[in-house]
Amino acid sequence: MSGWLEEPLPSPRPGLAGWLRILWRGGTLGGLTYAGLIVLLLLRLVERPLYGMARPWTPHITQFVCRAAFPLLGIGCSVRGTPMQAHGAIVSNHASWLDIFTLNAAQRIFFVAKDEVEHWSGIGWLARATGTVFIARKSTEAKAQQMVFEDRLRAGHRLLFFPEGTSTDSVRVLPFKSSLFAAFYTHGMAQIMHIQPVTVVYHAPLGEDPRFYGWWGKMGFSSHLLKVLACPRQGRVEVIFHPPVAVDAFADRKALAAHCEAVIRESHFRPEANG
Repeated sequence: MSGWLEEPLPSPRPGLAGWLRILWRGGTLGGLTYAGLIVLLLLRLVERPLYGMARPWTPHITQFVCRAAFPLLGIGCSVRGTPMQAHGAIVSNHASWLDIFTLNAAQRIFFVAKDEVEHWSGIGWLARATGTVFIARKSTEAKAQQMVFEDRLRAGHRLLFFPEGTSTDSVRVLPFKSSLFAAFYTHGMAQIMHIQPVTVVYHAPLGEDPRFYGWWGKMGFSSHLLKVLACPRQGRVEVIFHPPVAVDAFADRKALAAHCEAVIRESHFRPEANG
């Protein structure tokens, strides 16, 4: 598997029609996103004093914006299975920046992201406003991060983790790292927590490389965004919710991570057979 992350897809320059699609889709999507952000921030001014860490209102704004993004982009989006109602967290494979829209559209969640995302121009500000949890890769901060996870989970936030640790080419599922699952086995969390595996499957536009929606390695965000916006006929994405499992049904974090990886990996390669 070594080396595949370094194989970029070509990004041809858009023609006139492509640039018109970029202007239309990008303009409407950007306008919708930042209009939603303004509404969210205003609503948060009332929500925070009333509910503190809990966010019973503002995630609905995020979900509305993300659902509206797909018809604007021309990308089909379907959801199968049922989001869990139990107290817990979500784990999913990670293929693209589009996962932000895809998974928020399917369920009201809060992402767990690498700390460098917080400093990305534009995206970092949006991520902070929508309640993303940022984590550092330093082992010295593991205990502090675990406490943040526990506080958010106990506040009823449904956190979404990407156990692969990086985005992929959208046609592969990388081995899951079990370190983030450790938060589910501390201070009695295992007795109250459920984990729901979720599979995201991107289907490239007709005639395009199967990795079209994948965003990985050293691929630039701007060039990939322009490629997607310029595409005349888009593909589609499937979100598959699998049965949630109780954390205390597994002996440790490694067993839980292995189960989630197996469920997601199997359905990723034969999505039509899963419901």
